[in-house]
Amino acid sequence: MTDPDCLFCKIVAGDVPAEVVHTTERTLAFRDINPQAPLHVLVVPRHHEPNAAASAEADAAVFAEIATAARSVATGAGYDDYRLVFNTGAGVGQTVFHTHCHVLAGRPMGWPPG
Repeated sequence: MTDPDCLFCKIVAGDVPAEVVHTTERTLAFRDINPQAPLHVLVVPRHHEPNAAASAEADAAVFAEIATAARSVATGAGYDDYRLVFNTGAGVGQTVFHTHCHVLAGRPMGWPPG
């Protein structure tokens, strides 16, 4: 499934340019246009779901593949320590309603985030 109005669906389709850094049959990873760390990449499933919970429910295997792709992106860039972030809902900062995982690394990150 795709959503013709979804920015990330358009990136997956190649209709909107992005700096792609990793691909698998079911995921695509590209640099965030507003990076919050030296490494800030988004990993998205090629299939549209509105958020992480919906993706996990629809296809647990692709959800696991998102995490595996995120690890490949981070370690491939030379980072063994990295943060993965899924925002679910506008109230916590989700602005594109297509599941995506932020991969962040390269600077100290305190806890709690935000």
